Amino acid sequence: MALSFRSTNRLSPAVSFREAILRGQAPDGGLYMPDPVPVLSRDLISSFRHMSYAKIAAAVMQPFVAGSVSDEELESVCAEAYTFDVPVRQVEDGLFLLYLDRGPTASFKDFAARAMARFLGIFARQEKTSLTVLVATSGDTGGAVADAFCGVPEVEVVVLFPLAEVTERQRKQMTTLGGNVTAVAIEGKFDDCQELVKRAFSDPALAGLRLTSANSINVGRLVPQAVYYFFGASRLEAESVSFSVPCGNFGNLMGGLLASRMGLPVKRFIAAVNENDEFPRFLRSGVYAPVVPSRVCSSNAMNVGHPSNLARLVALYGGWMTDERDERGSVVRKGVVKEAPDMERMRRDIASFSVSEEEVDDTIRRYFRQHGILLEPHGAVGVRAAEMAAVVPPVMCLETADPWKFPEKIRELLGTDPPVPPHLAGMETRRESFATIGVEYDAFRSFLLKR
Repeated sequence: MALSFRSTNRLSPAVSFREAILRGQAPDGGLYMPDPVPVLSRDLISSFRHMSYAKIAAAVMQPFVAGSVSDEELESVCAEAYTFDVPVRQVEDGLFLLYLDRGPTASFKDFAARAMARFLGIFARQEKTSLTVLVATSGDTGGAVADAFCGVPEVEVVVLFPLAEVTERQRKQMTTLGGNVTAVAIEGKFDDCQELVKRAFSDPALAGLRLTSANSINVGRLVPQAVYYFFGASRLEAESVSFSVPCGNFGNLMGGLLASRMGLPVKRFIAAVNENDEFPRFLRSGVYAPVVPSRVCSSNAMNVGHPSNLARLVALYGGWMTDERDERGSVVRKGVVKEAPDMERMRRDIASFSVSEEEVDDTIRRYFRQHGILLEPHGAVGVRAAEMAAVVPPVMCLETADPWKFPEKIRELLGTDPPVPPHLAGMETRRESFATIGVEYDAFRSFLLKR
C-alpha cells in the first residue's frame, strides 16, 4: 500500500509522494511528513554493508515512493544520481568523517537535489506539463539544485540567494549555467529569500507557473537525505553510531532522524550549529525564539535564524509548530509552538551545541596541524560540536562541503589555497548572468510573471 504524506499544520488532506513533491508545500502552509514512517527490517539494514550507495538508496527510498515511482524507475534514478564516491575516513579511535562533498557541486546537497530532479522529471513527463522550481539558498543548495536540474526538460529553475552572503565560488555555481536556470540576487538575508519563496507558493496570481520548491521543505529533498546515514553506519563495524550533523535549515538532521525512526541503530544525534543558536536554546528551555536577524558566520549555509524544518522536527516528536500570518499572507511571527513536543524524548535523541567563529578557526587549524585533514567551516562546526558532546564512540561527523568553496577562510587560517576539485576546474572564468532585486514581494512576483 502506498505511503501517505500529511501536513505539519494538520489541515490539508493526505497526499501521495508524487503530489507532495509536486506541491512542495501543503496548501495549509505546512510541510509534508510521511505517515507513518516506514520501518526497515534488521536483516535488510544489516545487508547494506555489502551494497553500493545507489543500491542502498533504492532500498531506503522504495517505501516512500511506492505507488508514485516504479521499482525500475527508482533503480534508474539512483544509478544516475549517485555516480561519485562517498568516502569514510577514520580520524582517531572512535571518530570518523563521512565525506558528502564529492558530488558535482562539491556539497552534500547533491545527494538530495540529484534524486529530486529525476523524480520531478518523471512526473513532468507523465503530466505532459512544465514546472517552475523555486529555491532559496544560503550557500550550497542553489548550486546543487541548479546543476541537478540544468537541462531537465519541462522544468524551469529560479534560484534566490542573498547578494552579500555567499562566496564568489558558490555564486558562480548558480550564475554560470544559463538555459533553464535563472539566478536572482536578493538585497537582503537568506531568511528574506526563504520568505519570498514561501509567499509565492500561496499566491493565486502565480498558479499558472506550476510552482514547486527544491528547498528542504520539499519531501523530495528530505527522503534522499536519510540514505547517507544508513550508508555511513554500514561502513563501520559497530552495533550503533552517533552522528554529528552541521545544521542550517535542519533538513540534514531531519534525514538522520528519519533514518533512526526507520530502524537505523543511532545512539545520539549532535545538532551542530554556528552562532545562530535558536535550537540549542530551545532544546534546553523548551521555549523557541528565532535569531533575528540571523548572524553572519563563515559557515554560511548555516546562517539561518529560523530553520524551516523545525516544524517537521517538532511534529516528529508529537508537537505542532507553525508561522502566524496576517490577512495578506505575510508572516508576523515565526516558529509559534501551538502544541509542545515531547522534549524529554527529544533531549534523549539529540544534543545540540553552538560553535563560535573562534572555535571554528581553532578547529580548522588544529585538524590540519594534527591530522593533515583540511576542514571547511561547516565541517569544523560538526567536529567541534562532537568534541563538546563527548558521547560514547563511535561518532561520525558529516563533512558537508569541499574546502575549495571557502578559499578566503582557508588562506586566512592556513596560508595556503585549498586544492581545486578536478571537475570544477575552470569555474572561475565562466561568464555570469543574474538579476538583482530587493526584498519586496511585489517586485519578486513581477519578476516571475515577466520572465
